[in-house]
Amino acid sequence: MDEDTPVSEEDAGFGIGAVSRRLGIPAPTLRTWNLRYGLGPSRRSPGGHRRYGAADVRRLAEMKRLIATGLVPAEAARLALALPDAPAAPPSGARAAAVPSGGRRTPQPPGGRPAPRQVVAALARAAVMLDGRAVAALVEETLAAQGVVWTWEHLFLPALDAVCRGQDATGSGIDAEHLLSGHLQAALHRLAGDVPPRSDRPVLLACAEEEQHSLPVHALAAALAERGVQTRVLGARTPYPALAHAMRRLGPAAVFVWSQRAETGDTAPLAALPQVRPACRIVIGGRGWQGPAPEGVVRVSTLADAVACVMSTLI
Repeated sequence: MDEDTPVSEEDAGFGIGAVSRRLGIPAPTLRTWNLRYGLGPSRRSPGGHRRYGAADVRRLAEMKRLIATGLVPAEAARLALALPDAPAAPPSGARAAAVPSGGRRTPQPPGGRPAPRQVVAALARAAVMLDGRAVAALVEETLAAQGVVWTWEHLFLPALDAVCRGQDATGSGIDAEHLLSGHLQAALHRLAGDVPPRSDRPVLLACAEEEQHSLPVHALAAALAERGVQTRVLGARTPYPALAHAMRRLGPAAVFVWSQRAETGDTAPLAALPQVRPACRIVIGGRGWQGPAPEGVVRVSTLADAVACVMSTLI
Protein backbone atom coordinates (compact mmCIF):
# COMPACT_ATOMS: atom_id res chain seq x y z
CA MET A 1 0.00 0.00 0.00
CA ASP A 2 1.28 3.46 -0.83
CA GLU A 3 2.31 5.47 2.23
CA ASP A 4 0.27 8.45 1.04
CA THR A 5 -2.95 6.40 1.12
CA PRO A 6 -4.95 6.65 4.38
CA VAL A 7 -5.53 3.35 6.15
CA SER A 8 -9.26 4.05 6.41
CA GLU A 9 -11.68 6.92 6.72
CA GLU A 10 -12.06 6.25 10.44
CA ASP A 11 -8.35 5.89 11.16
CA ALA A 12 -6.40 7.80 8.53
CA GLY A 13 -2.66 7.61 8.96
CA PHE A 14 0.61 8.03 7.11
CA GLY A 15 4.00 6.35 7.19
CA ILE A 16 7.21 8.15 8.08
CA GLY A 17 8.28 8.50 4.45
CA ALA A 18 5.05 10.20 3.47
CA VAL A 19 5.26 12.60 6.43
CA SER A 20 8.90 13.38 5.60
CA ARG A 21 7.97 14.30 2.03
CA ARG A 22 4.92 16.32 3.05
CA LEU A 23 6.72 18.43 5.64
CA GLY A 24 10.25 18.48 4.20
CA ILE A 25 11.66 16.98 7.40
CA PRO A 26 14.23 14.17 7.06
CA ALA A 27 13.04 10.80 8.35
CA PRO A 28 16.04 10.50 10.75
CA THR A 29 14.99 13.84 12.29
CA LEU A 30 11.42 12.60 12.69
CA ARG A 31 12.72 9.53 14.50
CA THR A 32 14.88 11.71 16.75
CA TRP A 33 11.93 13.97 17.59
CA ASN A 34 9.89 10.89 18.45
CA LEU A 35 12.54 9.42 20.77
CA ARG A 36 13.61 12.71 22.34
CA TYR A 37 10.38 14.69 22.57
CA GLY A 38 7.52 12.22 22.06
CA LEU A 39 6.45 13.73 18.73
CA GLY A 40 5.78 10.45 16.99
CA PRO A 41 3.10 8.35 15.34
CA SER A 42 0.12 7.72 17.61
CA ARG A 43 -1.83 5.20 15.52
CA ARG A 44 -1.37 1.74 14.07
CA SER A 45 -2.50 0.27 10.79
CA PRO A 46 -4.55 -2.96 10.72
CA GLY A 47 -1.23 -4.72 10.10
CA GLY A 48 0.31 -3.25 13.24
CA HIS A 49 2.52 -0.61 11.59
CA ARG A 50 2.85 2.72 13.38
CA ARG A 51 1.17 5.57 11.51
CA TYR A 52 1.02 9.35 11.88
CA GLY A 53 -2.46 10.80 12.24
CA ALA A 54 -3.55 14.27 11.17
CA ALA A 55 -2.91 15.68 14.66
CA ASP A 56 0.59 14.15 14.71
CA VAL A 57 1.40 15.75 11.36
CA ARG A 58 0.05 19.11 12.52
CA ARG A 59 2.23 19.01 15.64
CA LEU A 60 5.31 18.17 13.58
CA ALA A 61 4.58 21.06 11.23
CA GLU A 62 4.27 23.35 14.25
CA MET A 63 7.54 22.02 15.66
CA LYS A 64 9.29 22.85 12.38
CA ARG A 65 7.74 26.33 12.26
CA LEU A 66 8.71 27.15 15.84
CA ILE A 67 12.32 26.06 15.32
CA ALA A 68 12.46 28.34 12.29
CA THR A 69 11.47 31.27 14.54
CA GLY A 70 14.52 30.63 16.73
CA LEU A 71 13.10 28.52 19.56
CA VAL A 72 15.25 25.70 20.83
CA PRO A 73 13.87 22.26 19.91
CA ALA A 74 12.87 21.33 23.47
CA GLU A 75 10.69 24.45 23.85
CA ALA A 76 9.31 24.07 20.35
CA ALA A 77 8.34 20.47 21.15
CA ARG A 78 6.63 21.51 24.38
CA LEU A 79 4.47 24.04 22.53
CA ALA A 80 3.77 21.67 19.63
CA LEU A 81 2.63 18.92 22.01
CA ALA A 82 0.22 21.39 23.61
CA LEU A 83 -1.78 21.70 20.41
CA PRO A 84 -5.23 20.07 20.65
CA ASP A 85 -6.02 16.91 18.70
CA ALA A 86 -8.48 18.80 16.51
CA PRO A 87 -7.73 22.24 15.06
CA ALA A 88 -9.69 25.05 16.62
CA ALA A 89 -12.18 26.94 14.52
CA PRO A 90 -10.45 29.88 12.85
CA PRO A 91 -11.01 33.17 14.69
CA SER A 92 -13.09 35.75 12.89
CA GLY A 93 -12.16 39.34 12.11
CA ALA A 94 -8.84 41.08 11.77
CA ARG A 95 -7.23 39.06 14.58
CA ALA A 96 -7.52 35.77 12.72
CA ALA A 97 -4.18 36.04 10.92
CA ALA A 98 -2.33 36.87 14.13
CA VAL A 99 -3.49 33.86 16.18
CA PRO A 100 -2.15 30.38 15.34
CA SER A 101 -4.32 27.27 15.37
CA GLY A 102 -5.28 26.28 18.89
CA GLY A 103 -6.04 29.89 19.86
CA ARG A 104 -2.70 30.58 21.58
CA ARG A 105 -0.20 33.22 20.60
CA THR A 106 3.17 31.64 20.06
CA PRO A 107 5.86 33.27 22.21
CA GLN A 108 8.64 34.77 20.12
CA PRO A 109 12.26 35.17 21.20
CA PRO A 110 13.38 38.76 21.86
CA GLY A 111 13.79 40.63 18.61
CA GLY A 112 12.01 37.95 16.58
CA ARG A 113 13.97 35.35 14.65
CA PRO A 114 17.70 35.46 15.46
CA ALA A 115 19.86 37.08 12.82
CA PRO A 116 21.58 34.51 10.61
CA ARG A 117 24.98 35.85 11.65
CA GLN A 118 24.31 34.67 15.21
CA VAL A 119 23.62 31.15 14.03
CA VAL A 120 26.66 31.27 11.73
CA ALA A 121 28.85 32.42 14.61
CA ALA A 122 27.55 29.61 16.84
CA LEU A 123 28.31 26.98 14.19
CA ALA A 124 31.77 28.37 13.43
CA ARG A 125 32.58 28.57 17.15
CA ALA A 126 31.47 24.96 17.71
CA ALA A 127 33.65 23.83 14.80
CA VAL A 128 36.72 25.71 16.08
CA MET A 129 36.16 24.17 19.54
CA LEU A 130 35.92 20.76 17.83
CA ASP A 131 32.54 20.26 19.49
CA GLY A 132 31.18 17.65 17.12
CA ARG A 133 27.95 17.17 19.05
CA ALA A 134 27.08 20.86 18.87
CA VAL A 135 27.99 21.03 15.16
CA ALA A 136 25.87 17.98 14.36
CA ALA A 137 22.89 19.24 16.36
CA LEU A 138 22.90 22.69 14.78
CA VAL A 139 23.29 21.28 11.28
CA GLU A 140 20.51 18.70 11.75
CA GLU A 141 18.10 21.18 13.31
CA THR A 142 18.68 23.79 10.61
CA LEU A 143 18.28 21.22 7.84
CA ALA A 144 15.00 20.09 9.38
CA ALA A 145 13.69 23.61 9.80
CA GLN A 146 15.03 25.34 6.68
CA GLY A 147 15.96 22.67 4.15
CA VAL A 148 19.19 21.93 2.32
CA VAL A 149 19.47 24.99 0.08
CA TRP A 150 18.94 27.51 2.89
CA THR A 151 21.29 25.63 5.21
CA TRP A 152 23.98 25.45 2.53
CA GLU A 153 23.80 29.07 1.41
CA HIS A 154 22.97 30.86 4.67
CA LEU A 155 24.60 28.70 7.33
CA PHE A 156 27.30 26.33 6.08
CA LEU A 157 29.08 28.50 3.51
CA PRO A 158 29.29 31.57 5.80
CA ALA A 159 30.43 29.41 8.73
CA LEU A 160 33.04 27.71 6.56
CA ASP A 161 34.24 31.12 5.38
CA ALA A 162 34.59 32.24 9.00
CA VAL A 163 36.59 29.13 9.87
CA CYS A 164 38.85 29.59 6.83
CA ARG A 165 39.45 33.26 7.71
CA GLY A 166 40.58 32.04 11.10
CA GLN A 167 42.99 29.66 9.36
CA ASP A 168 44.44 32.53 7.35
CA ALA A 169 44.90 34.60 10.50
CA THR A 170 46.37 31.90 12.75
CA GLY A 171 47.83 29.37 10.33
CA SER A 172 45.81 26.58 11.93
CA GLY A 173 42.27 25.28 11.89
CA ILE A 174 42.13 22.71 9.10
CA ASP A 175 40.80 20.31 11.74
CA ALA A 176 37.81 22.61 12.32
CA GLU A 177 37.12 22.80 8.59
CA HIS A 178 37.19 19.01 8.29
CA LEU A 179 34.96 18.56 11.34
CA LEU A 180 32.39 21.00 9.99
CA SER A 181 32.41 19.51 6.50
CA GLY A 182 32.30 15.97 7.82
CA HIS A 183 29.21 16.49 9.95
CA LEU A 184 27.40 18.27 7.16
CA GLN A 185 28.25 15.51 4.70
CA ALA A 186 26.98 12.86 7.13
CA ALA A 187 23.66 14.70 7.47
CA LEU A 188 23.40 15.16 3.70
CA HIS A 189 24.05 11.45 3.16
CA ARG A 190 21.16 10.56 5.44
CA LEU A 191 18.86 12.89 3.56
CA ALA A 192 19.92 11.67 0.14
CA GLY A 193 19.45 8.05 1.15
CA ASP A 194 15.89 8.57 2.36
CA VAL A 195 14.19 8.69 -1.04
CA PRO A 196 12.07 5.59 -1.71
CA PRO A 197 12.91 3.59 -4.85
CA ARG A 198 11.15 4.84 -7.96
CA SER A 199 11.06 3.90 -11.60
CA ASP A 200 11.90 7.44 -12.73
CA ARG A 201 15.18 8.13 -14.49
CA PRO A 202 17.73 9.16 -11.86
CA VAL A 203 19.96 12.23 -11.83
CA LEU A 204 23.67 11.45 -12.09
CA LEU A 205 26.07 13.57 -9.99
CA ALA A 206 29.86 13.57 -10.22
CA CYS A 207 32.99 15.62 -9.73
CA ALA A 208 35.20 16.46 -12.68
CA GLU A 209 38.19 14.23 -13.29
CA GLU A 210 40.79 14.75 -10.52
CA GLU A 211 38.43 17.06 -8.58
CA GLN A 212 38.52 16.05 -4.92
CA HIS A 213 36.02 18.54 -3.46
CA SER A 214 32.79 16.56 -3.54
CA LEU A 215 30.69 18.17 -0.79
CA PRO A 216 28.69 20.40 -3.20
CA VAL A 217 27.68 17.26 -5.12
CA HIS A 218 26.32 15.70 -1.93
CA ALA A 219 24.48 18.93 -1.12
CA LEU A 220 22.74 18.80 -4.49
CA ALA A 221 21.86 15.12 -3.98
CA ALA A 222 20.24 15.94 -0.62
CA ALA A 223 18.40 18.98 -2.01
CA LEU A 224 16.98 16.83 -4.81
CA ALA A 225 16.06 14.11 -2.31
CA GLU A 226 13.93 16.67 -0.45
CA ARG A 227 11.96 16.94 -3.68
CA GLY A 228 11.62 13.18 -4.08
CA VAL A 229 14.25 12.89 -6.84
CA GLN A 230 16.46 9.80 -7.05
CA THR A 231 20.17 10.45 -7.59
CA ARG A 232 23.33 8.44 -8.16
CA VAL A 233 26.47 10.08 -6.77
CA LEU A 234 29.76 9.00 -8.35
CA GLY A 235 31.72 11.33 -6.06
CA ALA A 236 35.20 12.76 -6.27
CA ARG A 237 37.69 12.34 -9.13
CA THR A 238 35.33 10.68 -11.58
CA PRO A 239 37.14 9.82 -14.85
CA TYR A 240 35.18 10.97 -17.86
CA PRO A 241 35.14 7.44 -19.37
CA ALA A 242 33.53 6.21 -16.13
CA LEU A 243 30.97 9.02 -16.26
CA ALA A 244 30.19 8.16 -19.88
CA HIS A 245 29.74 4.49 -18.98
CA ALA A 246 27.35 5.40 -16.15
CA MET A 247 25.34 7.60 -18.50
CA ARG A 248 24.91 4.77 -21.01
CA ARG A 249 23.98 2.32 -18.28
CA LEU A 250 21.52 4.47 -16.31
CA GLY A 251 20.05 6.75 -19.00
CA PRO A 252 19.79 9.62 -16.48
CA ALA A 253 17.38 12.52 -16.78
CA ALA A 254 20.23 14.94 -16.04
CA VAL A 255 23.96 14.89 -15.31
CA PHE A 256 25.65 17.37 -12.97
CA VAL A 257 29.45 17.78 -12.90
CA TRP A 258 31.30 19.88 -10.31
CA SER A 259 34.70 21.56 -10.64
CA GLN A 260 36.11 23.68 -7.84
CA ARG A 261 39.69 24.16 -9.01
CA ALA A 262 40.91 25.55 -12.32
CA GLU A 263 43.16 22.50 -12.72
CA THR A 264 40.05 20.31 -13.06
CA GLY A 265 37.86 22.73 -15.02
CA ASP A 266 38.65 21.92 -18.64
CA THR A 267 35.27 21.96 -20.43
CA ALA A 268 36.52 20.15 -23.57
CA PRO A 269 35.85 16.60 -22.27
CA LEU A 270 32.22 17.53 -21.68
CA ALA A 271 31.64 17.74 -25.42
CA ALA A 272 32.63 14.07 -25.75
CA LEU A 273 30.05 12.76 -23.27
CA PRO A 274 27.61 10.38 -24.98
CA GLN A 275 24.25 11.37 -26.38
CA VAL A 276 21.84 9.06 -24.58
CA ARG A 277 18.20 8.40 -25.39
CA PRO A 278 15.98 9.76 -24.06
CA ALA A 279 18.12 12.88 -24.05
CA CYS A 280 19.49 14.19 -20.77
CA ARG A 281 20.62 17.65 -19.77
CA ILE A 282 24.24 18.20 -18.73
CA VAL A 283 24.70 20.82 -16.00
CA ILE A 284 28.01 22.07 -14.61
CA GLY A 285 28.74 24.05 -11.48
CA GLY A 286 31.73 25.40 -9.59
CA ARG A 287 34.22 28.20 -10.13
CA GLY A 288 36.83 25.84 -11.58
CA TRP A 289 35.35 25.64 -15.08
CA GLN A 290 37.45 27.46 -17.63
CA GLY A 291 36.22 28.81 -20.95
CA PRO A 292 32.78 28.61 -22.52
CA ALA A 293 30.62 25.56 -21.95
CA PRO A 294 30.06 23.26 -24.95
CA GLU A 295 26.79 23.58 -26.83
CA GLY A 296 23.90 22.17 -24.84
CA VAL A 297 25.74 22.28 -21.50
CA VAL A 298 24.13 24.54 -18.88
CA ARG A 299 26.30 26.31 -16.31
CA VAL A 300 24.89 27.28 -12.89
CA SER A 301 26.42 29.35 -10.13
CA THR A 302 24.47 28.46 -6.97
CA LEU A 303 22.95 25.39 -5.36
CA ALA A 304 19.48 26.90 -5.78
CA ASP A 305 20.12 27.39 -9.50
CA ALA A 306 21.35 23.81 -9.83
CA VAL A 307 18.22 22.45 -8.14
CA ALA A 308 15.95 24.57 -10.34
CA CYS A 309 17.81 23.59 -13.50
CA VAL A 310 17.67 19.87 -12.74
CA MET A 311 14.04 19.99 -11.63
CA SER A 312 13.06 21.71 -14.88
CA THR A 313 14.23 18.63 -16.78
CA LEU A 314 11.85 16.43 -14.79
CA ILE A 315 8.68 18.38 -15.53
